[in-house]
Amino acid sequence: MTNIQLLKLKVVKEKGARYDVPKKVTCPDDIKKIAIEVLELDEQAEEVLALVTLDTKLKVTGVFEVSRGSINSSIVHPREIFKRAMLVNASSIAILHNHPSGDPKPSKEDNKITRRLQEAGNLLGIELIDHVIIGDDSYFSYKEHGII
Repeated sequence: MTNIQLLKLKVVKEKGARYDVPKKVTCPDDIKKIAIEVLELDEQAEEVLALVTLDTKLKVTGVFEVSRGSINSSIVHPREIFKRAMLVNASSIAILHNHPSGDPKPSKEDNKITRRLQEAGNLLGIELIDHVIIGDDSYFSYKEHGII
């Protein structure tokens, strides 16, 4: 006889509230609004990397804080992003994080993780539609700059 554990995955809602943000993501500015209104990324003292999951009609199905780092870095692995995306049956995702320095210009590490997430998403069939970096009164969108 072999002992086998039967397991079940479940998404647990941490909190729900009404926010003045679009229900559907149509442009990078929509992602920026979610970053500021829901996650307050413009007020964080350390880097926070977050995930917005979307259905086939680009409606928001979830917002997740994935990692919280130091004043200039946050560690992320594609596994942590796509684990959450798959749990809510996401069709596509947007990644967002802040730069506490106020300068939204992407770092080499930002570029590297964006490429890795694109590759992983292509493999899993979950499209990375944008990576938005929040700075002081400004943002950088990989989609707007033709990188995604």
